[in-house]
Amino acid sequence: MNARIAILGATGAVGLEFLNLLAERNLPAANLRLLASSRSAGKSMQYAGTELIVEEVGPESFKDIDIALFSAGGSTSRHWARIAIESGARVVDNSSAFRMDEGVPLVIPEINPEAIGDAKVIANPNCSTIIMNMAVWPLHRRNPVERIIVSTYQAVSGAGQQAMLELESQTRDVLAGRPANPSVLPVQTAFNLFSHNTAIDETGYNIEEVKMIKETRKIFGAPDLAITATCIRVPVLRAHSESINLSFSGPMSESEARSILAEAPGVTLVDDRANNRFPMPIDATGKDDCLVGRIRSDASRNDGRGIELFVCGDQLRKGAALNAVQIAELLLN
Repeated sequence: MNARIAILGATGAVGLEFLNLLAERNLPAANLRLLASSRSAGKSMQYAGTELIVEEVGPESFKDIDIALFSAGGSTSRHWARIAIESGARVVDNSSAFRMDEGVPLVIPEINPEAIGDAKVIANPNCSTIIMNMAVWPLHRRNPVERIIVSTYQAVSGAGQQAMLELESQTRDVLAGRPANPSVLPVQTAFNLFSHNTAIDETGYNIEEVKMIKETRKIFGAPDLAITATCIRVPVLRAHSESINLSFSGPMSESEARSILAEAPGVTLVDDRANNRFPMPIDATGKDDCLVGRIRSDASRNDGRGIELFVCGDQLRKGAALNAVQIAELLLN
């Protein structure tokens, strides 16, 4: 990767993961520009043994930049994407700002890389959407899925670096007999779980659940796909877990599903019944692949068209930064 890359939101949790991934992929430090708000400007960050200084984002920040990786929130993305494009950069955006915009590709490289085309802005899907569909898509390609029922168990990393620090401090406080005192997330996170901390719409679904529904339909090119979601926040630092029930158009045996997933890119099969060993967020943390297991036929059906799965994936890697970096690599190639 020899392109000149800018990271907007470089000091956040996803920005830090961008740095880790680009170093692993041997991007030279001279080809990297770190951008953030005025609050973080001047901060020193280590990258591949080199010290880089964070710059305040401004009108000239994207001059001579080939690809801009954004992870700075929707309103910030809306503002700076236009300026980046006018400067000649292509933008890979990790926020929800552009995901459902007509003409903006919503891309998971293992699923729909052809959607990128010559787009100037490419949207990175929601983390829970990516992790679910790494397992669902390979099966859907072989035997079209008619319905998805998913329940998520989402790590606090999805709410940012401060939420991760809050979980750590709350855990220490609770164990010491002190009150948890939530400030980043709305309720106590340590030793608790709660409905995802996004607004509820008039249908009773929260924003995270609506994202999973709408984004999956767009990525699959299936506007009428039946899908429902329940999204829950759990006291895990950075890997999401998801329980997925699939209904197929034709019969799908558990052995066939297991065989398909064993060969799927970006997926590692963890399905050891004899030792009761299946995907866990602690094992998915720091991994590029999503872990898939608990593969079994749906016992509530007698037509052989239902499969149950359990998936774990690192929210900061494949759920965010890795997916965006893979998109950047596609742009370069």
